[in-house]
Amino acid sequence: MLAERGVDVDHVTIYRWVQRFTPEFVEAARPRRHIPGDRWFVDETYVKVNGRWTYLYRAVDQYGQVIDVWLSARRDLTAARTFFTRALALGAVPVEVPTDRAPAYPRVLDELVPTAMHNTAQYANNRVEADHGRLKARLRPMRGLKTFRSTRILATGHAFIQNLRRSHYDIATDTRYSVGYRRRSMSWPWPSDSPAGDRSAMPPIAQCNGGAEPKGSRFGVSLDCTTNSVSSTVHVLPTNPARVARAGPPPRL
Repeated sequence: MLAERGVDVDHVTIYRWVQRFTPEFVEAARPRRHIPGDRWFVDETYVKVNGRWTYLYRAVDQYGQVIDVWLSARRDLTAARTFFTRALALGAVPVEVPTDRAPAYPRVLDELVPTAMHNTAQYANNRVEADHGRLKARLRPMRGLKTFRSTRILATGHAFIQNLRRSHYDIATDTRYSVGYRRRSMSWPWPSDSPAGDRSAMPPIAQCNGGAEPKGSRFGVSLDCTTNSVSSTVHVLPTNPARVARAGPPPRL
């Protein structure tokens, strides 16, 4: 994109941009992130940093959302406790946690999430093990990772972009008319929200449709209507009902 505009940028500059702005992007988008599911597939994978193997803890829910990542020099009780403490700080509590048979997981789960079912069956956490490959595919062509800080930022940024591509963020959408409209569409019109005959409190698309739910595409509706003798056009922003209702996994990209 920069080359098309005649801007010559060294690869080191791009690297510095990633290290500087990735944490800010992740933090700015945090309020629009979907709440994780109730099944957390947890596993750790090996990442070489400055010639030494380290452990990258990752958790993925049943919808493919990367819940959190944590890089540690050791695979022990302290690392597992730190990882789960960070993941639980997002506000969701898992009902089931499939992991491998590492001895640290039962102790940490009994301590932090005693109500969750710990699943150590064979192939139970294949979802997160397969998801490791997407990160490894990005790391393989690189010349190597040199510091813990840069590796953590890169892993966090990769998880953020992966969640963004899988529609786990409500970014650039008006949730007042997308999420809220579909959640309340079963009781139109809203007698408790507006007096009889007053449609000013309804979304614009309801005002133009007489308070009834519009019939149209699930990916967006465009209507031409006349309200008070003034012609207008109303457009409902695209939404993903599967992510709103948690009815199924998002499309894989």
